Amino acid sequence: MAKKRGQKVAGTVKKQDDAVTIADQLGGDMLEKLAQMKKDLTKQEEQQAIEREEQLRRERKEREKNKTFEELLDEYGDMGSKF
Repeated sequence: MAKKRGQKVAGTVKKQDDAVTIADQLGGDMLEKLAQMKKDLTKQEEQQAIEREEQLRRERKEREKNKTFEELLDEYGDMGSKF
């Protein structure tokens, strides 16, 4: 049984060594490129979110503009003050 335990420990150490060598193989230039790509994607996602919000705002404004008198009366009829 001692041999089996020794093999498991050796296998675990080997996996840790592989993880380090993979990071080493990427190199500094590749890591910089990946970081830049991540920043670009983040900026792109933020821009898309802003555009979606703007589109929703325009659509809400357009719907409000195109409401009929009946829809406006249903929505605001009881809120107004009579003069």
